[in-house]
Amino acid sequence: MSYAEVPGARVPIRVWAGPSGVEDGAMRQPRNTSTLPWTRGLAVMPDVHYGKGATAGSVITMEGAVCPAAVGVDIGRGRSSASRTDAPGPRPARA
Repeated sequence: MSYAEVPGARVPIRVWAGPSGVEDGAMRQPRNTSTLPWTRGLAVMPDVHYGKGATAGSVITMEGAVCPAAVGVDIGRGRSSASRTDAPGPRPARA
């Protein structure tokens, strides 16, 4: 799979989705991230969309920095929950 390289402030952004098909907010977030001095690389995956704090479907390579909010802010999206009657096994006793 090939990617397009979009200019960022300090580092290029590798986009594995059609850049024209990515919503504006979802592209604005990695562009903002590319201004940070510890950002070494950015990638945008095909499932990219605007996220809470960090772009969901993006990968941020950093040096000397940790950004826990960039990981796991969108885990489980697109999944529906099962009702208790659909869940296998006995219902646990309430405490």
